[in-house]
Amino acid sequence: MAGARPWPTDLRFRQQEKVLEVDFDDGTHVRLPYELLRVESPSAEVQGHGADQKTIVPGKRNVGVAAAEPAGNYAVRIRFDDGHDSGIYSWDYLYELGSRQEELWTRYLQALEWKGLKRD
Repeated sequence: MAGARPWPTDLRFRQQEKVLEVDFDDGTHVRLPYELLRVESPSAEVQGHGADQKTIVPGKRNVGVAAAEPAGNYAVRIRFDDGHDSGIYSWDYLYELGSRQEELWTRYLQALEWKGLKRD
């Protein structure tokens, strides 16, 4: 199908590695660290309600996933062990995080440094 969006075929939460692995039907495989998932949560608490309202979330180097559950057939709701549970990660958003991971990670580290915050 032309224009079809990639669809996940498998999600694996690697608790010891603190990584979510996602396989998509277009052959893409992504490994998303829990820390990145937490600091890039699609929730309003992190992203804000408009441009330039994003919150930089420090101290999440060792964050874990306490639970995950389907959100309809389009997403997964991830509950982190720090109590954050309002992020609903659509398949499109997980795919985007995977494709932009290096850029997002660099931007996050720069923002922490600029604000004098730490990952621990």
